[in-house]
Amino acid sequence: MSGRVGDLSPKQAETLSKFRENIQDILPSLPAQDDHFLLRWLRARGFNLQKAEFMIRKHVEFRRQMKVDTLRNDWEPPEVITRYFAGGMCGYDKQGSPIWYDVIGPLDPKGLMHSASKQDFLKTKIRDCELLREECIEQSKKHNKQIEAITMIYDCENLGMKHLWKPAVELYGEVLTMFEDNYPEGLKTLFVIKAPKIFPVAYNLIKHFLSEDTRKKIQVLGGNWKEVLLQYIDAEQLPVYYGGTLADPDGNPKCTSKINFGGDVPKSYYILESIKQQYENTVTVNRGSTFQSEYEMLFPGCVLRWQFLTESADIGFGVYLKTKVGERQKAGEMVEVVPNQRYNSHLVPEDGTLTCQEPGVCTSVSLITQLPLLNS
Repeated sequence: MSGRVGDLSPKQAETLSKFRENIQDILPSLPAQDDHFLLRWLRARGFNLQKAEFMIRKHVEFRRQMKVDTLRNDWEPPEVITRYFAGGMCGYDKQGSPIWYDVIGPLDPKGLMHSASKQDFLKTKIRDCELLREECIEQSKKHNKQIEAITMIYDCENLGMKHLWKPAVELYGEVLTMFEDNYPEGLKTLFVIKAPKIFPVAYNLIKHFLSEDTRKKIQVLGGNWKEVLLQYIDAEQLPVYYGGTLADPDGNPKCTSKINFGGDVPKSYYILESIKQQYENTVTVNRGSTFQSEYEMLFPGCVLRWQFLTESADIGFGVYLKTKVGERQKAGEMVEVVPNQRYNSHLVPEDGTLTCQEPGVCTSVSLITQLPLLNS
């Protein structure tokens, strides 16, 4: 049995019913509540009820923290990302699934990461994922059948050492993890085209971020990649540049109105040096130690805002709610409200906000290297 609607074993159907019952409290917070949607989480965890419930509850918290439901309307990526972050949605495969292109070669990882924060990149990819999820819904209505996964094309022409820069690989890994954790069963097939000799090295750096099921969906195509793509995509849905007949209204064979081909980021976009001058106070956090800064949130709805940068290296950062006022507590003894993550704040400053749901004392915890005092 495939574990999809209409193809469930008695045990799978029972698990689905129990799953729906267990998550009644969070159903209104989900973007969909039908069986098709819920089964995606169960399939992603092999119909293990406990694991699927844990996964979907984390997703609800993710949507709340990242303000996913309003992100597309309330937030716009920085101009540098809009202009130089390659990729885009263009066309549909023969089954009606949206096609997403990632164009790797023209990407300027260092330029982009010197010009925008990690949160900017994560939010951009979340917006892309939500766009594709909504496009699948529209395609389902149009074709009167369930479409819930996308086709991806990775154009790896000119993939090189600059793309294997450690901070860029780490950020890409976080994007992949975000996709795996929050958009399960969202990928149908990923075609890798024009892969150079360095591709296996690049793939080995990121494959541990991918589930085994996702790895099985990756097809690395050879010199006949145009012919293979046309087996899955009608010519009128495939750009001329990729072997089809689709072009922009002005005749552009790359369909650049839909697919961004990126390019080198001008240094005028780099923001680190200009931001550095705004900090008046710094604190040194020795390797392996922590620095805590406390802020009292007097009533629900208070907003905590932070911005920081580091010298020479990345840093861990998280926000926690103290359970014992007036006493110093370790991170593990407090309630985590913004998960601790690594930030490449030596490349570009990081900033963020948190709207507190209840009064209390919020503590920011920073690990390793130099960090300016937080601004609230």
